[in-house]
Amino acid sequence: MTTEDRPWPDDGVILFDGVCVLCSGWVRFVAERDAARRFRFTPIESPYGRRLAERVGIDPDDPDTNAVILGGRVLRRSDAALAVLSTLPGWEWAKLLRFVPRAARDFVYLLVARNRYRVFGRREVCYLGEGAVADRIIV
Repeated sequence: MTTEDRPWPDDGVILFDGVCVLCSGWVRFVAERDAARRFRFTPIESPYGRRLAERVGIDPDDPDTNAVILGGRVLRRSDAALAVLSTLPGWEWAKLLRFVPRAARDFVYLLVARNRYRVFGRREVCYLGEGAVADRIIV
């Protein structure tokens, strides 16, 4: 897994598109399984999320990927998804998917990302969590 040389002070932060139904579902999926509460979440539409996106090279007005900060390093696209998945209880097997060449993983990832609004929908307002997720959202 490669990382970018763009350190960020917070660890365990997942940057996501808060108006994307699929992305908000990803946040709920992770939060429900993250018993250790390792991850926090920031929508790209928030002031914090926007600064983070700009810092890691994601256009906050047209995001094409999520990102996660782990160990002070930024992971994007399929590397980010696999890093998060493989830390969740019962999902450790996801580490095996790292053997699939990144170009192939990212091709599929970007195909879904480019079509996410059309296939899964878009919210009118940014998702800021609900229930147990709400206290883990950074705005």
